[in-house]
Amino acid sequence: MSRATNTQFSVACHALSLLSSLPGEPASSELVAGSAAASPVYVRRVLGLLRRAGLVASRPGAHGGWHLTRPACEVSLGDVWRAVQGDEPVLGLHAPVAACPVGSEVGRLMAEVERRTARAIEHELDSMTVADLTPACAPFTAAMLSPAA
Repeated sequence: MSRATNTQFSVACHALSLLSSLPGEPASSELVAGSAAASPVYVRRVLGLLRRAGLVASRPGAHGGWHLTRPACEVSLGDVWRAVQGDEPVLGLHAPVAACPVGSEVGRLMAEVERRTARAIEHELDSMTVADLTPACAPFTAAMLSPAA
């Protein structure tokens, strides 16, 4: 049985790349949602996770919006992963019957595989930054993303 793919990490990376490409200019969640082809509600949920991790902040009001709290070159993709992934497992492990000798051993071994896989993912993502995702993106303005542009 397959489950839906969680896109929070990729949407978070997209949002942070967009914010880093708008130097000094806050972006609304609607703007980020339009760029990421996601609903504003979903984007706000993802941005909320990033805010909790201290990666973004928001300012309310007519000239408010979201902005990075530090330069993109100081935000690792591992930081983003930990913000959106939290303690959620990377692998879809099942709960075997503890009384079964095979099930209990496979369960224990798969839990170790889960830990090692999560560490490997974090290690790889820690070697990259949000700035690495946006080298070709020249700074632009939010107006450039509007339909009238």
